Amino acid sequence: MRTRLIAVALWAAASSAAVAGPVGSSPTESDAAAQRYAPLYERELDRARAFVDQMMDAGVVVPVPRDPGGGYTHEQHKRNYKAIYEGGQLYRITGEQQYADYVRDMLLAYADLYPTLDEHPARKNSQSSGRIFWQVLNDAMWMVHGIQGYEAIRDSLSEADRKNIDDNLFRKAAEFLSTGSAVTFSKIHNHATWATAGVGMTGYVLGDRELVDIALLGLDKSGETGFLRQSELLFSPDGYYTEGPYYQRFALKPFVVFAGVIEKNDPARKIFEHRDGILLKALRTTIQLTYDGYFFPFNDAIKDKSLQTDELYHGVAIAYRKTRDPGLLSIAQWQGRTVLTNDGKLVADDLAAGKAMPFSFKSLLLSDGPEGEQGAVAILREGDSTSGQALVAKNSSQGMGHGHFDKLSWQYYDNGNEIISDYGAARFLNIEAKDGGRYLSENESWAKQTIAHNTLVVDEKSHFDGEVKVADSIAPEQLYFSDAEGAQISSAVIEGAYPDTRFIRTLALFSVDGLSAPVALDIVRVQSDSPHQYDLPLHYQGHIMRVGFDTESHIAARPVLGTGNGYQHIWVDAVGKPQGQNGFVTTLLDGRFYTYRFVPQQGAETILAEIGANDPSFNLRREPIIIQRTRDAQNTTFVSLLESHGRYDGAAEQTVGSDSLIKSLSHESVNGSDIVIVEKLDGKQVALVVSYDSDSEKKHSVKLGDQMLTWTGFAARIDLPAGKAKR
Repeated sequence: MRTRLIAVALWAAASSAAVAGPVGSSPTESDAAAQRYAPLYERELDRARAFVDQMMDAGVVVPVPRDPGGGYTHEQHKRNYKAIYEGGQLYRITGEQQYADYVRDMLLAYADLYPTLDEHPARKNSQSSGRIFWQVLNDAMWMVHGIQGYEAIRDSLSEADRKNIDDNLFRKAAEFLSTGSAVTFSKIHNHATWATAGVGMTGYVLGDRELVDIALLGLDKSGETGFLRQSELLFSPDGYYTEGPYYQRFALKPFVVFAGVIEKNDPARKIFEHRDGILLKALRTTIQLTYDGYFFPFNDAIKDKSLQTDELYHGVAIAYRKTRDPGLLSIAQWQGRTVLTNDGKLVADDLAAGKAMPFSFKSLLLSDGPEGEQGAVAILREGDSTSGQALVAKNSSQGMGHGHFDKLSWQYYDNGNEIISDYGAARFLNIEAKDGGRYLSENESWAKQTIAHNTLVVDEKSHFDGEVKVADSIAPEQLYFSDAEGAQISSAVIEGAYPDTRFIRTLALFSVDGLSAPVALDIVRVQSDSPHQYDLPLHYQGHIMRVGFDTESHIAARPVLGTGNGYQHIWVDAVGKPQGQNGFVTTLLDGRFYTYRFVPQQGAETILAEIGANDPSFNLRREPIIIQRTRDAQNTTFVSLLESHGRYDGAAEQTVGSDSLIKSLSHESVNGSDIVIVEKLDGKQVALVVSYDSDSEKKHSVKLGDQMLTWTGFAARIDLPAGKAKR
């Protein structure tokens, strides 16, 4: 289980000294260092001072670029741009000349080095090469940080030093990032967001309107590319970023920081009002896309990324200044960090003054696509955001090159843990031993493939046959969403993932009287023109406690499940053919039991497996999978349920409720409607009924056994008399 970090802000006298903001501000008085600040800001000052002082003690170290991510020169240049930024802020806040001198000397060293650089020696053919770093993205990140540090000390420099740094470093770097990297600069993509932000901020600092205009409107100034167009095409109207939460977090910093600079220098643009306030919506949406502070790992995601990240320190501070939303203060409190700007000081002051309120994590539907017409992400929540339940239905678009082939996949969280998991990316960021921190080949052979996710696989092939261009052209359709108490429901359909097959997935966070937590119900309805093999994988965390059906275990040798599309990475541990009500597996994770129960289909088998085959470099995590498989089927429906129950206390050697409280799970399809009945051990029954009717006012009735079920609209939860509804 993750350690939960809650930073508690204590009262301290707030400083009356003005603290400068982003680009465009000037140093404070020299006695500012003696001022007292609110605790969060004071700690940020101390942390920055400790880091920059350590860098100053080591001297100015600007090596000739050589290494990929994680290597010495790569990491040194990252430390340098952080020191330039923070050194500039320290000078602006404290007025101490040593910080201005250090930043000046560092930038003069770069001004000597930069004109001598060509393509980076560790460049990769598939990436746009940088000068300081192996890819141009990192050069843009250097620029965004470096120009802010430079702006803070620029007025303190001699004319000669200022001209040297202006002309030989920042103008040359801006030229390289824009016209010299025109393909990247003109993309609608997070790499271009960083590049346009760096170039535009440089334009404001140097007083170069040409740089500002091409950053905002694109190289041809048509507005078809550039920073403004990216804000229009990369976010949905609900503030969902097309590449998913991990890259939404990453792209948010250049979006909001550059927007802050635009607001200061071009207030008439009203940048934070652009597109109905899309950037502030995006900040809130980014926070909503988390559980226990960690981002839902859609697409190419590194799973250890949380709200405790530099991008969100800036984002929360800027958004709080604009909105004064007290819920954002509670996020800053959880982060335990802020930024050395006026915005960060305001956050610290108001947090110390006790103005924080809990952030409103809630169930919601987030549309995808610029017009909100390319699917959606549904988040169903019960309880709080750190230990309650969260069911996430990923019914979104492909997400460009970082997208995975996982239409209608889902994830589930409970008790502070990811229970039904998504693999995320096969990558060890900035670890040189793992291909210099780049995406590994297993990202293509495993992590992006459909079998690596919790969704339907047909004939052991990935959605869209693994073709990104095709996937980008087809998105799911969100059919229904409800956050009604007791039966929160999401339903979506995808057509085109396979040539002659469509499938609808309905997921529900579903209350059952007498159970301590809602169950997750899953209905996958598959329709095809011809028979196929259907696999429905479930990637879970935890250790198996009980298997309800007999299995044939592979003890001496582990066969591999397939030869391609991710199947070559799966070891088969056991295979069984569940029947009746023995289709379940119970697992244990972090002191809580989970029973995955499903309705066995005639002739189907269940495969218990693990990731890791054909992985000689140990690039993949060893994680378990359950696969429901049916062969030679045309139309079929998979019905499953996940129940959390009981408690295991290893220290006290105590076990409570390790067995499921559910007696049976059954499914009927009647007149086009699906009826799923959950029966408890005490005989009480509850049904989820789904008509798939878009008319919210239409009444439906179905006779099941001697019970007449009636409901209105797309779906409903119905309590049944004990033992009355079964056929």
